[in-house]
Amino acid sequence: MTWTINPEFRAFLERDDLYSKVRPAKLPVGDVEGRRRRAALRLGFVTDPARTPEVVTRDYPIPTPDGHRLRARLYLPLDWRPGPLGLFLHGGGWFVGTLDQVDASIADYVARSGVALLAPEYRLAPEHPHPTPLEDAYSTLTWVFEHLDELDADARRIFVMGDSAGGGMAAGLTLLSRDRGGPTPAAQILIAPMLDDRTVLSDPLLDEHLTWTYNDNITAWQALLADQAAADEPASVYATPVRADDLSGLPDTFIDTSTLDIFRDEDIAFASRLLQAGVQTELHVYPGVPHRWDRIAPEIEISRQAILARIRVMQAV
Repeated sequence: MTWTINPEFRAFLERDDLYSKVRPAKLPVGDVEGRRRRAALRLGFVTDPARTPEVVTRDYPIPTPDGHRLRARLYLPLDWRPGPLGLFLHGGGWFVGTLDQVDASIADYVARSGVALLAPEYRLAPEHPHPTPLEDAYSTLTWVFEHLDELDADARRIFVMGDSAGGGMAAGLTLLSRDRGGPTPAAQILIAPMLDDRTVLSDPLLDEHLTWTYNDNITAWQALLADQAAADEPASVYATPVRADDLSGLPDTFIDTSTLDIFRDEDIAFASRLLQAGVQTELHVYPGVPHRWDRIAPEIEISRQAILARIRVMQAV
C-alpha cells in the first residue's frame, strides 16, 4: 500500500522545483537551532511578506503573572463591525515562529473573513518550556475578556484558533480555561493540531511525503516537555489534550487534518472523543497532502477548499 499525493500539489512542487525546499533536512533529534534556520518555506514562515492593505493592526502589551509583557497584535478588517473575534495561536512546533513571520497569513484570514483576530507572540520552547507558552495564551484570553469594550468585541462570539502546535495550544487552552473556571470561548478552530507527544513511531508509508517528520516531532515535544515527553503518564493534559480523560463541556470544535500528516490519527481520535463527550464537532480530512500544505501551496483547489471551510466557521461564531 502507498499513499497517493494530490496531483495538483505534486504539480505545484514540480513546477518550481520546490521538493528540495519543502523536504525536511535530515537533522538529528534535538537540533532545535538547525530546524529554526530551515523553517521558512517548509513550515510556511516568511519574514516581512507583503500584508494585504485591507487589514489594519494595533499592537498591545499584555501582562503575564510572572511579570513578562507579551506583544499581541490585533488584526481588523477595514470595515470592522462588532462581531466574532478570534485569539489566533501560530504553529511552529513550540520552538519557531514570530508575529512578523505569520503576519501576512493572519491578515489574509481577516481580509477574507471580515473577522478580527488577536495574535500573541507567546514565548517559545526550549528556552521557555511548558507551561509558559500555554500560560501566555491564557493571559491573552483573559485579557481579551477584560477589554471587550476597548476591542469592540462581543463576549458571546470570542473563539480560539490555531494551526499545528498553535492548534494543540488552542485545544489545551480551552481545557485549561474550563478547569480554572476562566473565560469560555464560543468555539475552537484547530488546523492540523499537534495534540499527542506519543506520536514518535515512524510510518514508512508516510515518510517520503512528510513536511513535518517524526524526528521533528520528537524534537518539538522534548523542547516543550523535556524528559517527560511521551511518558506513560502525561506531563500535562493541557500540553497534550488528546490524553485528557474528560473532554466534556468544551466549545464547538472544528478540526482539519490531512492524510499525509503524522498528526492525522491523533486529530481524528480527538474529534471522535469530543463527539463521544457530547461536543459539537466538525472534522475534515483532506486527501493526498502533507502538513501545512495549504501554507506551501495556498492557490491550489484543495487549499482553497480548506481555507474557505475555516472562514465559514470563523464567520458563524
